[in-house]
Amino acid sequence: MNILLLGANGQLGRSFVEQGPLAELGSLTCASRDGRRFDGANIEVANFAQPDSLRALLDRIEPQIIINTAAYTAVDRAESEEALAHCINGEAVGHLGEWARRHRALVVHYSSDYVFDGNAARPYTVRAPTNPLGAYGRSKLAGELALQASGAQHFTFRTAWVYGAKGQNFLRTMLRLGTERDLLKVVADQRGTPTPTRVIVDGTIVALQHWLAAAPEARAQMEGTYHLVTRGETTWHGFASAIFELAQTQGVLNRRPFVEAITAAEYPSPARRPAYSILDTRCFEERFAVTLPVWQDGLIAVMHELAFKDSETPC
Repeated sequence: MNILLLGANGQLGRSFVEQGPLAELGSLTCASRDGRRFDGANIEVANFAQPDSLRALLDRIEPQIIINTAAYTAVDRAESEEALAHCINGEAVGHLGEWARRHRALVVHYSSDYVFDGNAARPYTVRAPTNPLGAYGRSKLAGELALQASGAQHFTFRTAWVYGAKGQNFLRTMLRLGTERDLLKVVADQRGTPTPTRVIVDGTIVALQHWLAAAPEARAQMEGTYHLVTRGETTWHGFASAIFELAQTQGVLNRRPFVEAITAAEYPSPARRPAYSILDTRCFEERFAVTLPVWQDGLIAVMHELAFKDSETPC
């Protein structure tokens, strides 16, 4: 079985490569925008800014499973680059789906909590109405809809507040700033669920194992959209506070700065972000017979990795 991993240099794609589970399911081919992997290896080129170019790659590799971790993720910059964000997150995903439908391949795609407006008072179910607030959310919703419309076999996993021990993310930014400043001001009126890349990788593998073991008619029943995040909720301020507490106790930082709670209005940005983006994971847990970890346990695991394994300097 040929498996194609797109976006191998992003933090999620890199987690798939370094954890290694895809290689256990079949012959793995990696691709990135420039054809170079994070460790310097030469890999395939997949430029999502030129969606028409993807067909040649797919025709050559002939994957039975396409794992798409490639994405435009610059939330604020998307407000001034919406056409590019839509091309990468929307149009290109449609191209993947069209090829997969014709070749009876499975597409695994990742979307975002930003497809919701944040006005809910309880966790969003997979069938909750979408209403993105900004260009990034609109581009991610466009990708979901394009994949559905393609008629391809697919999983769409919505996730949120993604971070890991490597890559560019909130945790690593906090650790860097924590070494430079005594005071940090962090938004305390936006609620979400911090989700490590490892949880997303593990959840994806569980879903794929169920799909591969199922009969064709059963596969069709399990395909579709799911929420794949940790359980529980916090604010950015609560997340930052937990990061610094663990970083100090586990020796990642010698001291912790004071974290001051502020409102989103006090930290203006080009893009509006949902104030409440908790995702209901019951469909995923029931379908694939798993219990996802709470966000605090996910953070402990990542901090342990930073403290006790070789890891690049937080940046």
